[in-house]
Amino acid sequence: MRQLFNRLRRMILGPPRNPFDPAIRERIALVAFFAWIGLGADGLSSANYGPELGFLALGDHPGLGIYLALLTGVTVFVIAFGYNQVVQLFPTGGGGYRVSTSLLGPFPGVLAGVCLLVDYVLTIAISIASAVDALFSMLPIEWHFLKIPFGAGLILVLVALNLRGMKESIAVLMPIFVIFLVTHIALIVYGIAVHVPAIPELLRETSFDTARMAETSGGWAIFATLLLAYSLGGGTYTGLEAVSNNVHTLAEPRVRTGKVTMMYMAASLSAVATGIILLYLLWHARPVGGQTLNAVVFRAIAESWFGPVVGGVLVTVMLVAEAGLLFVAANTGFLGGPAVLANMAADEWVPHQARYLSSRLVTRNGILLMGLAAVAVLVLAQGQVELLVVLYSITVFGAFALTLLGMATYWVRMRGREKHWLRQLVLAGIGFLVCAGILAAIVIARFAAGGWVTILIVGALVWICYSIKSHYRETRSLLERADRVFARRVSEPSKPPPPLEAKAPTAIFLVGGSLGAGMHSLLWVRRLFPGQFRNFLFVRSGEVDTQSFGGEERLHQLTEEVDSSLQYYVAYCHAHDMAAASYRCFGTDVVRELTELVENIVEEFPNAIVFASKLIFEDDRLLPRLLHNQTALTMQRQLHLRGVQMVVLPMILHSGGETAQPGKKRRSFHWRRPDAESADAVPEAAKLSE
Repeated sequence: MRQLFNRLRRMILGPPRNPFDPAIRERIALVAFFAWIGLGADGLSSANYGPELGFLALGDHPGLGIYLALLTGVTVFVIAFGYNQVVQLFPTGGGGYRVSTSLLGPFPGVLAGVCLLVDYVLTIAISIASAVDALFSMLPIEWHFLKIPFGAGLILVLVALNLRGMKESIAVLMPIFVIFLVTHIALIVYGIAVHVPAIPELLRETSFDTARMAETSGGWAIFATLLLAYSLGGGTYTGLEAVSNNVHTLAEPRVRTGKVTMMYMAASLSAVATGIILLYLLWHARPVGGQTLNAVVFRAIAESWFGPVVGGVLVTVMLVAEAGLLFVAANTGFLGGPAVLANMAADEWVPHQARYLSSRLVTRNGILLMGLAAVAVLVLAQGQVELLVVLYSITVFGAFALTLLGMATYWVRMRGREKHWLRQLVLAGIGFLVCAGILAAIVIARFAAGGWVTILIVGALVWICYSIKSHYRETRSLLERADRVFARRVSEPSKPPPPLEAKAPTAIFLVGGSLGAGMHSLLWVRRLFPGQFRNFLFVRSGEVDTQSFGGEERLHQLTEEVDSSLQYYVAYCHAHDMAAASYRCFGTDVVRELTELVENIVEEFPNAIVFASKLIFEDDRLLPRLLHNQTALTMQRQLHLRGVQMVVLPMILHSGGETAQPGKKRRSFHWRRPDAESADAVPEAAKLSE
């Protein structure tokens, strides 16, 4: 059964990849064209609804649409240029989260990170809900009860594609992106070209409408109308941040690839969004029941160009392509969301598991979490796009504003020290003002319509992040205290260490990054089994995660760190006249790598018992159990199934301890400092205290 499952998994997800293969990163990295498709679909898909929302908000003054078109095109490039600075200064990825953390501080950083996470979950949910609406609009109403299950199924399909790898998912979705772009650009160009003679008249009408509105309502009325339309059409600018969050996935040179990708995204989005608004004006588009404004105007253009029959077929193809592009846009959430999670996990705002890689070198846990969260949101909102868009817009522009504020702050600090600091400051400052203005307008206008829900969700997630950070900080502090006990250099042995004996009783220790935890196991074993073991073997797996897979230099650092920690244990044993050796392995699956390595060691040393430490917390709540993986217990089960004996030694952590119960004194844990003269130095109890 297990073999069948493994074969099916390999067939669906593909064979594992070797992170130490020098060419592997080059093969999975994205060139600018693939990055444009994978990361730019979110922004481009917003042209399906952003321009329409803004144009309809003009009400009885459609002539102001010419200003809206110009503002839209300019804003796209302003935000894009601002995020080009992010790509330049933070080439390892992280985007808005990394910018806000580094330049504004921890709280703005975690706030930006949470906004991005909610944004990407909603990207998936909104895109899938919109795509399903478009597809089911061509089916009988009796079938509409299947919309939610069908949408959840599409999300699971995207999960499977992304578990295979980023490049694989983009390659599958590329034809949809190309069809959408080609058909829309063609009809936009034709629709504008045939009405070129009408453009002077359109400009005169706009001028007349503006003057008349200024006389009757005043200049502030024009400003307020444009601001509302501009804000409601703000969804057009979403997705531009995706490149900065995923710079680490781009082909070398990363910065240049990122900037080229950003310009592809800005040019395509600006052309499509601005062109669509101009089509509304030139073709006098008006709402028709049951149809989007895009469908109305494109149908008129296609039938004018090809006739009713062929034009109708072309419009059908375009609408299917729009639904398909929304499906592609949902994939952006699976590219950007796990990247943000991994960066936050490195800073301990979210569980460490979020930065682990699968055998396919993708952030499996992040992909699964984004998929499950998107399904939950889709079900809870019952696929109501209107509600999801409100939540979506607030988080998007919250992240935009924090990122560009961080960049503006950076250029203020760099004034006089960077050649083009003033130009960069102006770009970042304008971008911040635009995004902050849109954010304020959306919050005020949509607070009662669901904006308060967004604020509540973001606030709750920030509180959870601080709780996680606090737990990790306290745990690390306690472990570092134990590490410091053994931090001094081990003295050289006075005589050659004894050799290993293959048939002698052997203790195999599974150790990790904490020196104190490893020594805890060694000293306890010597106390519990005095004189029992002749060989002491230390085994460690170097886990390749999103941080260590950042390039050859980081993999080299990981190798050096693992080797250094193992050398300490061996040197300590040799200094105390004990036969010792070390073994190491590297990979993305610690349990699998360690299991295979231990099996090989036991073949050489058959009379062996495996030992490992497991952290035990006094406060046995759900949070500590979720935040610390169960590697020791999982290893114990795997080795027992293979006939290898393993003992898990508890290492109890508590922060203080005056009393365990009212009126009762709590036993404390004290390390007796080991030294060369005291080979039997062991802990008096299994607890760490302040």
